[in-house]
Amino acid sequence: MRFPAPLIEARLIRRYKRFLADVEFPDGRTATAHTPNTGSMLGCCSPGARVWLRDTGSAGRKYPLAWELVEAGPGVLVGIDTGLASRLVREAIETGVAAELQGYAAVRREVRYGCENSRIDLLLEGADSRSCYVEVKNVTLVEQGRALFPDAVTVRGTKHLRELGEMARRGHRAVIFYCVQRCDADELAPADHIDPVYGLALRQALAAGVEALAYRAAVALDAITLARRLPVVCP
Repeated sequence: MRFPAPLIEARLIRRYKRFLADVEFPDGRTATAHTPNTGSMLGCCSPGARVWLRDTGSAGRKYPLAWELVEAGPGVLVGIDTGLASRLVREAIETGVAAELQGYAAVRREVRYGCENSRIDLLLEGADSRSCYVEVKNVTLVEQGRALFPDAVTVRGTKHLRELGEMARRGHRAVIFYCVQRCDADELAPADHIDPVYGLALRQALAAGVEALAYRAAVALDAITLARRLPVVCP
């Protein structure tokens, strides 16, 4: 996925109210940008960090600048847009990068399903009526080479695991797909120290037949693409 225009570099002053971030440009000007991420962004919102913004060009938006990237460590770019994750996974399916999810005739987005009024991120449909339910989670937290999810307590994420587990028990293929928008992870694990309930739910979902996939991205100033599968570790 390529950015439609060059990103704008700035320095982060602060992130607040979940969806807002104040930034400072090299010439000293400041602005408030929209933050498309509902998580805590642990490790990715330190004041003074280099960030890159996208100008949406929308005069009707109160905050036309959207925060896209942050440098979480020397040379480590992280994509923080949670909404981009499903697009990256769909692109990886359509280009054949996600080899485990090939062989389906169509891909549908945001389809209602389950017993708890949920929407599945991607529904893969086969010509022979086979379907695969794919729930996508964006991952930005990495500690000592291990990608961790979630970065804050997530009741919604736990609900999605219950829904996937039920689909698997009914005989459908169900996949939890972790989209790691950074390149410095070698594996992925549940962040039990942050949300032990989610960690337990993941293990229960896996026991029910849900598949867990994790891919890390190559993140650059002009594009983000999923590039390499990571092992999912549930010790």
